[in-house]
Amino acid sequence: MLSAQGGQSAAPRPIAARDLIGLRDIGPPDASSESASPLSLSPDGRKVAFVLSRADPETNGYCRALLVLPVEPGALPRTVDRGGELITLKAFVRGLWADFGFPKAVTPAWSPDGTAIAYLKREGGVTQAWIASADGSGAKPATREESDVESVSWASDGSLVFTTRRPEAGAREKAEAEARSGWLYDYRIAPNYGARPRLRESDAPLRRFRLDPAPGAMTPSGEEAPAALGGENGAVVTQSGWRAWAAPEDGSLVSPLRLWAARPGGAPVRCHAPQCLGPNAMWWDGRGAQLRFLRREGWNKETYAFYRWNPGPGDPVRTFATTDVIQNCVPAGERLLCTTESSTRPRRVILLDPATGKSDLVFDPNPEFESIRLGTVRRLRWRNDRGLEAWGDLILPAGHRRGEKLPLVVVQYNSRGFLRGGTGDEYPVHLLAERGFAVLSFERPPPVALSVPGLKSVEAVNAANQQGWSERWSFLSSLQAGVRLAVATGDVDPARLGITGLSDGATSARFALINSNLFAAAAISSCCIEPKTVMTYGGIAFAEFNRAIGFPPATAEDPVFWRPMSMALNAERMETPLLMQLADEEYLLALEAFEALREKEKPVEMYVFPDERHIKWQPAHRFAIYERNLDWFDFWLRCREDPAAGKAGQYERWRAMRVRSGRARAICAQVTPTSNGPRLPHRPAA
Repeated sequence: MLSAQGGQSAAPRPIAARDLIGLRDIGPPDASSESASPLSLSPDGRKVAFVLSRADPETNGYCRALLVLPVEPGALPRTVDRGGELITLKAFVRGLWADFGFPKAVTPAWSPDGTAIAYLKREGGVTQAWIASADGSGAKPATREESDVESVSWASDGSLVFTTRRPEAGAREKAEAEARSGWLYDYRIAPNYGARPRLRESDAPLRRFRLDPAPGAMTPSGEEAPAALGGENGAVVTQSGWRAWAAPEDGSLVSPLRLWAARPGGAPVRCHAPQCLGPNAMWWDGRGAQLRFLRREGWNKETYAFYRWNPGPGDPVRTFATTDVIQNCVPAGERLLCTTESSTRPRRVILLDPATGKSDLVFDPNPEFESIRLGTVRRLRWRNDRGLEAWGDLILPAGHRRGEKLPLVVVQYNSRGFLRGGTGDEYPVHLLAERGFAVLSFERPPPVALSVPGLKSVEAVNAANQQGWSERWSFLSSLQAGVRLAVATGDVDPARLGITGLSDGATSARFALINSNLFAAAAISSCCIEPKTVMTYGGIAFAEFNRAIGFPPATAEDPVFWRPMSMALNAERMETPLLMQLADEEYLLALEAFEALREKEKPVEMYVFPDERHIKWQPAHRFAIYERNLDWFDFWLRCREDPAAGKAGQYERWRAMRVRSGRARAICAQVTPTSNGPRLPHRPAA
């Protein structure tokens, strides 16, 4: 179930929801995430280890396995361990512990002798360090921590080094004791997550520990490992002592990074060329004489470009560039072992020659996509009213006749790599195209704050974006320009436009609904920024953060400030049908807007998913969200209903909403058999 290698010769078939949800992933699924490489090369450079993960809606779980793969074209992997739960990304936000729901990058670690692999595996709700034999002869847990192990690596002497937050359990016990007399409502509590105080950073500092090897067993030494486990300041170092690194140009938090290098004992050499700004990754060649680096550049950084540089006065030389995503690279002799993907091809592992761009396929975890029919993808580029570059991918159904005007759905807010369902993966691009929609997969423009000098804190960056809702106006201008360009192709019906979004994308969608009349239907995955909500349901820490970036206090009535952003204040004039599918950790933030729209009898519907995070992680929920979003846009933009059993109730509610919407009735009056296919009940592909 986890892995299949080799192509298939079957005739292309339509894509289905399970094809997207059940993709076999190497690393986090979103190509826009910048995380550690999930690929780990063996000490002899002949094998690579990685964790393969696949969501299963039927069991509402994940199939996971640790694989070892020879570094050669067409190699077959060996499963050396299998099982475990999804490990999600956790971090402190405004000083409080939060689980984002986004899959965490798990990078296996080879033992110095290459016989064993340490990696993170989660069972029973706790992540531990495990050790698997590289030959597949067995695996076992190396730690038995009460709290999650967050990283694991090997020391040169063969001992294991891991990090964890051991005081976490003690902090929880204190919260239990406090519960007997009531929890003090202070900055530890975020009501949208619940009444229980959340873990503070001071309660659980990250600590490193060493496990000493012993015959047949490993026991904690109680000794903290050295703080530096890698190159200083992210530097890459040759055996002869040459170092290369990237450092900020100035003291600004949004300052670009510039490339530097230094020989052993020598003064640092600054690369002055503009190509040396913003390197994403760097490596020395096999001889340690020439530095190679990868950076994103071009129109709104759509291009992945490789360079070589001999540290000194000369400029770097670009060796090749592509708009395909290439990332997660690790040196493999004179070549690089990388992952690559494109808008119509899921992630694969390749051996890449960075001097020429030539590559060999090493492993394709999703070969069945060779026989799945996808739509056509066309890159559109434009500028917004501030002159900022933006781009998007226009996806049309396979076999679409040029000039046939289709309803269009905007999916936000990154469009790099294989097109799944936008940020958060809730709006399936290729499924929408298969259903008969055009899709504009939107890559956001650079943030406004990047052009503001001297920003030295996160608060300052957020305040610069927030000033006069400048980031929102910039985004809306870009969104409008992209939609106009899509309409200008002649393939999009300007009267049948939909918009979607999660997180910042949801904020942009709501802002567009309030400040434009473009969209005839909308669906969002998180909500909302409202005058009363942001200072109450988010808790004290969130309220203080909002005041720091310029929001009025809870006691100040400031409708002039809030009018461009608040759906509650604009409920009277909002007509666009709005579907909200929210995590139970976030739905309280939506109630002010939802109730205002409901009171004004506007077409709005909200669903709440239990035990979910900002990014929804449960496969069964993602499957239901996919299907409901498809039904929602089919109903409002194509006037179609799915006669499947169990859906009668939703269509009864939606028809009642449509009776009150003149715009929706007008759309259905215009949809004809020649413009949008027969107006018959539509059953989605299985």
